[in-house]
Amino acid sequence: MPASPPHNPFADWLRTHAVPLTHLDPEAPLDELEPLRAIVGAARVVAVGESSHFIDEFALMRERILRFLVERCGFTALAFEYGFSEGIPLDAWAQADGTDDELSAHLAAAIPVGVDEPLRWIRRHNRTASPPVRFAGIDIPAAGGSLLPALAPVADYLRQVDPETLPALQTALQIAESFARGSAADAAPAWARLSTTEQDTLTATLTRLLIRFRSLEPLYVSRSDQHGYDIALRRLEGACYADYTFRAMADLFVGKGLTADTSARDVYMAESVLWHLERLEPGARVVLVAHNAHIQKTPVSFNGHLTGLPMGQHLHRALGDDYVALGLTSTTGHTADMPRDENARFGFTIEATALEPPEPGSIEAAFAEAELRLSIADLQQARREAGGSVGLAPGPDRIRIQSAYLHTPVLEAFDTIVHTPTSTVSAHLENL
Repeated sequence: MPASPPHNPFADWLRTHAVPLTHLDPEAPLDELEPLRAIVGAARVVAVGESSHFIDEFALMRERILRFLVERCGFTALAFEYGFSEGIPLDAWAQADGTDDELSAHLAAAIPVGVDEPLRWIRRHNRTASPPVRFAGIDIPAAGGSLLPALAPVADYLRQVDPETLPALQTALQIAESFARGSAADAAPAWARLSTTEQDTLTATLTRLLIRFRSLEPLYVSRSDQHGYDIALRRLEGACYADYTFRAMADLFVGKGLTADTSARDVYMAESVLWHLERLEPGARVVLVAHNAHIQKTPVSFNGHLTGLPMGQHLHRALGDDYVALGLTSTTGHTADMPRDENARFGFTIEATALEPPEPGSIEAAFAEAELRLSIADLQQARREAGGSVGLAPGPDRIRIQSAYLHTPVLEAFDTIVHTPTSTVSAHLENL
């Protein structure tokens, strides 16, 4: 007879301290989310994650938390794991530009990571709200799939302020167009098939353009304005970080990547959050939505190997207690694994994978042992109590990422865990 898993003292803590929730419906009353108010405190950026993209329950809970943070806590912006450049027209749409039906066209080329319903809610909310809620993209273009969403508007800007550089930018655009895809999963292998000369020409051209942008800022601003310059520069920086990511991902796929080399994308996202925070209205507070592995405060490691320094770690270093991370996870149901497939639209397929019983030592195992259903656990309180309780410290040492586990000290990585008892892969993924 197999031995029973050892008792988990953190399950006892959860059983006593986790707050049960009853609603996933974003339109349901918000009172039961009031414990979030103390967790969030005066933080300027509150990140809301998910252990897997494409999960219905996580999308519903994120929308519910967004509504609570906006309506009850005064948050004024939604930042999303979505391209910085592509996010600019979405912000205009959220502020009532165009018609309601135009959102589908804006999102037609993007991976459906759940940005549509929050945007629709913001647009409805803004019809009567003051101040309006803003939308901010933070990611490299096309999730690392293409430079075109960033470089095309940079070309438009340079026609105005520095047309002499257009031949160089056209060279970069021509190379970028030859391997543009829907995400890094298929763009990196396509980039790897370029000749070394093309790869190096692209990198060198982007670097020269970036240095010229920074060197000639007073001239560019005199021919446009500071806001236009700042956006164009950030777009060009996004192209440079994406170009670096192509190399990092291509090396990773063939097993020769440098340690934590894919961190380039995460630092760009962190810098984009800070960029928006600096330019929003005074006192702005941001809800940040991204995968758990992007928002956590601790390094990302698999099987003992450091693979990345996440956005959340950079933001925690920059903002301290003004950054709060809320992870979302589940114990049963299905998750959305994403095996690579260059023949698929975005370079991967979606496999609805049944979740195995949680691994001992995981935060999910603690929720399961505590027999908790929909609930929220304040890990800030657990951290404080762990400091004086040998029985509680150090807490869970892993958390789910799709059907695998990411090993990390969970009490340090997240300030709160929201647990859904089950997870369901979205049925609306027919275009993937």
